Amino acid sequence: VQLVESGGGLVQAGGSLRLSCVASGVTFRIGGWGWYRQTPGKQREWVASIADGGATNYADSVKGRFSISRDNAKNTGYLQMNRLKAEDTAVYYCNAGHIRPGRPVDYDNWGQGTQVTVSS
Repeated sequence: VQLVESGGGLVQAGGSLRLSCVASGVTFRIGGWGWYRQTPGKQREWVASIADGGATNYADSVKGRFSISRDNAKNTGYLQMNRLKAEDTAVYYCNAGHIRPGRPVDYDNWGQGTQVTVSS
């Protein structure tokens, strides 16, 4: 599975961005999606996830501001980011669980990342 993120950019504090992640090469279906972010010199951190059944979870730092969703028909995951803060500046990566019958779910799928820069 190949993942391609888009939607990053430069935005002022308080603004919004919507990130998209399109999966290609899906042989059956995508289950859960996850979004992570990374800044230079720091480890990649989890931001949000949506499980195969639809349950969503968020890091405390983004709870109430970010919203994760998906469109199964389009094999696309989304991250709506509102009330952005300077500390949200990072490269954002998506992750997808590739479900194939009779095989373990493959979570080793990452996009190339999209830069989000929030100016204060």
